[in-house]
Amino acid sequence: MNGRVIAGRYALATILGQGGMGQVWTAYDQRLDRRVAVKLLRPDRVAGPSGSEAADDVRRRFVRECRVTAQVDHPGLVTVHDAGSDGEDLYLVMQYVEGADLADHLAEHDPYPWPWAVAVAAQLCAVLSAVHAVPIVHRDLKPRNAMVKPDGTVTVLDLGIASVMDTDTTRLTHTGSPIGSPAYMAPEQAMGGAVGPYTDLYALGVLMHELLSGDVPFAGSTALGVLHRHLYEPPLPVRHLRPEVPEALEALVLRLLSKDPQHRPASAQEVYESLRPLLPAGGSPSGPLDPTRPFLRPHAPWPDRAAVPAPAPPVPGRQVPAPPQEPPARPDVAKAVDDVKRLLGEGRITQAVDVLGGILPAAAQEHGEHSPVVRILRKQYAATLMDDGQYRRALPELRRLAEDRAAEAGPADPQTLQYRYDAAQCLEQLGEPAAALAEYRGVLPFYENGYATSTGPGRAFDIRRRIAHLLLGMGDHTAGRGQLQALLYDTERAYGPHHALPVELRRQLVHHQDVRGSR
Repeated sequence: MNGRVIAGRYALATILGQGGMGQVWTAYDQRLDRRVAVKLLRPDRVAGPSGSEAADDVRRRFVRECRVTAQVDHPGLVTVHDAGSDGEDLYLVMQYVEGADLADHLAEHDPYPWPWAVAVAAQLCAVLSAVHAVPIVHRDLKPRNAMVKPDGTVTVLDLGIASVMDTDTTRLTHTGSPIGSPAYMAPEQAMGGAVGPYTDLYALGVLMHELLSGDVPFAGSTALGVLHRHLYEPPLPVRHLRPEVPEALEALVLRLLSKDPQHRPASAQEVYESLRPLLPAGGSPSGPLDPTRPFLRPHAPWPDRAAVPAPAPPVPGRQVPAPPQEPPARPDVAKAVDDVKRLLGEGRITQAVDVLGGILPAAAQEHGEHSPVVRILRKQYAATLMDDGQYRRALPELRRLAEDRAAEAGPADPQTLQYRYDAAQCLEQLGEPAAALAEYRGVLPFYENGYATSTGPGRAFDIRRRIAHLLLGMGDHTAGRGQLQALLYDTERAYGPHHALPVELRRQLVHHQDVRGSR
């Protein structure tokens, strides 16, 4: 026993793993009498030497992304129970998952049966489909972040912890290392470009290649050497190593490992549909922790588990009367606005979103769709959705606000531009780089020509940096690097060479050159 109790409730027991940023412990929930897993993160180590302000920003993003993670309800995803801060540490309390992680499972079964690899990949696709719909990008999908439980189900761990720490999608630590593990890192991630669902699909391809062949497709003695191979070398087809692997499975792995994100499958759902004909159709599991079990015997009891008694059947002929229906009460718009202010003040963003979404139709009916009251509510609704990470719901609200404001005040109006800028951010987070790029390019000339004077040159510089990252992520390395070089020149003239932004741009350019030049 460690002796430390987190948040007055979670008694740390044994350490499961640790790294440069934190530790994972088994712990005991003293209130509910159950075992849990507790992840501890140190904001100062994540933020680096840039001071307490950066650490505070890490804390805010950590809490926000834990809320986003908690929105995903899927049996293949580890359940988040609690999150917060304790002393200098941020903590995340998760379900304790019994079983073996996929790396150990692979090591114990060499060669790994290819139907097992198909079953694992299919289950991971089901999880990724739910995760990407939020949207969240895992960014660090690898065998150590997946568990095979005794009933054969695969559970994904550490969802969102990478994206928790980086709103600009490029890095996690002050050392300049991109988020993720080099062996599983997509080319766009290695180059510091924008990431999206397609990035997780590449990692899935690496994982499948490893399960089928026994090793990752790209290895090396240094991280830069591995990243260079991801960028420029073709993977070895798995049938060269294991001829018994079906041709369709080999072709799918090669598509997932495409250098260009646009050449990969369009979604995890598409990958699942490609795997479905290869899944086992029936039979019995071949042993303990068999990942084909959910497909062979769906919802069957776990091995060596006592059967749960079935509920008593209903008595024939007896019907439970339905409760009487009452007319819905007329919502109080003013009270709802007060409730939203209170909830936001208390940091209860998800509840505020629900109240705003419920009150908007009533407010539009009472005051008119284009009334100042409804516009203010819609603006608050869109902003709160973005704060809660619900970009898919925020996007249509922002587009509607932008159209209404442009019709009233013109396309160069600062508020119109802000709505369009926010919409571009949503598109970027939703993994739609081409649409985000078009939106950013559409608003950039207005900011460069001084229409939104309150932002100064900072907003234009920010948009140009995002454009560069999107170009890198889409595989246009020449244009992306050219954008970064031009931006570095302009920011040095505006701020001086020692300002944080040009310093960061120089770091990115050096990293880009190191990856391209590594042999």
